[in-house]
Amino acid sequence: MARSMWRGAIQFGLVTIPVRLYLATESRGISFNMLHESCLNRIQMKTYCPYHDEVISRGDTVKGYEYAKDQYVVITDEDLASVPLKTVRSIEIEKFVPASAQVDEPARFVKQAYYVEPEAIGKKAYALLREVLAEQDLAAVCKVVIKDREALAALEPHGSAMVLETLHWPDEIRATDELDLPGEDVEIKPAERKMAEQLIAAMTGEFDPAEYRDEYRAALQQVIEAKIEGREIAQPEAPAAGGQLVDLMAVLEASVNAARTA
Repeated sequence: MARSMWRGAIQFGLVTIPVRLYLATESRGISFNMLHESCLNRIQMKTYCPYHDEVISRGDTVKGYEYAKDQYVVITDEDLASVPLKTVRSIEIEKFVPASAQVDEPARFVKQAYYVEPEAIGKKAYALLREVLAEQDLAAVCKVVIKDREALAALEPHGSAMVLETLHWPDEIRATDELDLPGEDVEIKPAERKMAEQLIAAMTGEFDPAEYRDEYRAALQQVIEAKIEGREIAQPEAPAAGGQLVDLMAVLEASVNAARTA
């Protein structure tokens, strides 16, 4: 069984629901080891103390906060657990908002998703909150401390479970001012707009996650297997030569026909 990585309670009004959090996602990418090029043996990343000129173990390290130049105060796990903030051990629901709107701008930048599991004593209240959120299409805006950081979060029903998604704070999201983006002065012809609408309509459908897979990971695995077996690696097709889009209307029309055929 998966290990919970946080234990506390959902709090809203006077209602308390003891819960545990479990990571809802995992990375499935292909990982590599760092090798010494001359001998192909794995290298070791060691923790080095320049003051004592020696390699030390991770167990000999502590967390330190630099409050002045080269001056540190040690912060222990007990110090972190004693932070006088309710969200250290509770998911504090601030308000409920329409799930479609969720939390406006920050909701577009999800950090991490967690499954929320109730303790035995909180199952009824958990089910009640889940059902009301689902029936009224609502999400709960929360605050919670996870891994020494207070996070803005959204709590939503997900089948028989609930999912907590941590979000970036508004001041963590970079502005788009420095990007070279097209403005309102770009001329779009009515015929081009209509053709683009037809293309989008032809490609519109229901989202089914089962239809998608990590094709890069599969292709990379083939490259690795070819190198192991000493086979020649198939080269990818060269991308079409870039250049200015001369006839947008013709490209749109061809795309619409191809989409409809597909």
